[in-house]
Amino acid sequence: MNTATSLLTRRNIALIIALIGYLVPWFVEIPGLSEAGHRLLSIFLLAVILWMSEAIPLFATSSMVIFLLVLTLSDASEDLMWGVAEGFTDGEAPAYAMYFATLASPVLILFLGGFFLANGAAKFGLDKNLSAIMLKPFGTKPTRVLLGLMLITGFLSMWMSNTATTATLMAVVLPLIRGLAPEDRLRAGLALGVPFAANIGGMGTPVGSPPNAISIAALGDAGSVTFTQWMLFAIPLTAVMLVLTWLVLVFCFRTKTPAIEFSMEQKWNKSTPAWIYYATAVVTIGMWVTESLHGVNSFIIGLLPVTVLLSTGVINTREFRSMEWDVLWLVAGGIALGRGVAVSGFDDWMVGLIDWQNIPPMFIGGMLAAAALFLSTFISNSAAANLLAPMAVAIATSTDSGPVATVAYVALACSMAMAMPISTPPNAIAYASGAIRTPDMAKAGLIIGFIGIAALYLLLPHLVRFAGY
Repeated sequence: MNTATSLLTRRNIALIIALIGYLVPWFVEIPGLSEAGHRLLSIFLLAVILWMSEAIPLFATSSMVIFLLVLTLSDASEDLMWGVAEGFTDGEAPAYAMYFATLASPVLILFLGGFFLANGAAKFGLDKNLSAIMLKPFGTKPTRVLLGLMLITGFLSMWMSNTATTATLMAVVLPLIRGLAPEDRLRAGLALGVPFAANIGGMGTPVGSPPNAISIAALGDAGSVTFTQWMLFAIPLTAVMLVLTWLVLVFCFRTKTPAIEFSMEQKWNKSTPAWIYYATAVVTIGMWVTESLHGVNSFIIGLLPVTVLLSTGVINTREFRSMEWDVLWLVAGGIALGRGVAVSGFDDWMVGLIDWQNIPPMFIGGMLAAAALFLSTFISNSAAANLLAPMAVAIATSTDSGPVATVAYVALACSMAMAMPISTPPNAIAYASGAIRTPDMAKAGLIIGFIGIAALYLLLPHLVRFAGY
């Protein structure tokens, strides 16, 4: 009895369902779907179930996706018992190296550059010093302190890992929370303000959040977006959402405390490695935001901090090994799955299931945003972007919807899902502080999610046109 019970764990049940999901398309014929499409569907179902259940780590699922794509949807399958599938978009199976190449995608290099900047900011205390400087102008009034914390968090999250930003700012918030009365509702408001602002701030730049990078990579030949162009439409939306989120938290978590007293001492690191880091960060960010002037694309610039900080020893071997390599593997799996969707014709089949031509482009974006918000509430926002971004590109290319705008709906909506502790790592970190109850997070998170979808629906089309799309 005990053995049977131990086998029927949530993880094992998810693994069994994933295996069944993988095998069904191999034995059940689906009308209108090519043999290559059937094989892609099997991998797609496996990925969906494993990413949603997290029965194995997300990056492990990505590795499995790449491996199965090589075995079943590339020229490597010619020497295997199941052979090469029929029905590829270009008439023949792609080279297996195409899938392996996703592990060195330019998007991953861009993200790696962001990791190096974030690592250096934490190592030399730049994040805490910037927080101290930026928080001072907001005074001691509780609602203004909350606004200041959220704006600082949002700004840092544009350049740093959302998780690292939340961990840093929670160290600032917790002493403020302890200084408030136990019954003061502002305690929850302050604790929620940091992760919510981190999630929203990540929308602002291509390196701010994995869904952004995944969506940009999914565009492929359908379109391209520069670092600056992404900022042109994403930062105004980010600013609007930060203010609206602040208003929601002020309304939901009212306080009678007249003032919050705090002291934030600044200790600047003036060592030679620190100065090398400061200069590298300034040059890298400066080149990212002026890409249209000098013509060097953001992916190449992303390798600059990696090269400089490694070659000068500013980032040592131990720190290099501690980088968030799991995130890069997760993104790579999503990119590979997107390529498989395209070469197998699976995207055309999926798009053909609905008469998208008779649906207005704005409604298409709203539908995709709602789907992204729903999925990201219960699974990783990166996993949700991996699943939806390739579909968004396929829908955009078959309708009058602009591909950049369509994938932006997915990427940005993924970052607006924050109703549960499991929704994003920043939420989990804040919840672990003990200052937040799940009902508080759910209440505020759901309100912000609905507001976010409305903001996307009303503002994104105009902002994308302003950015030149």
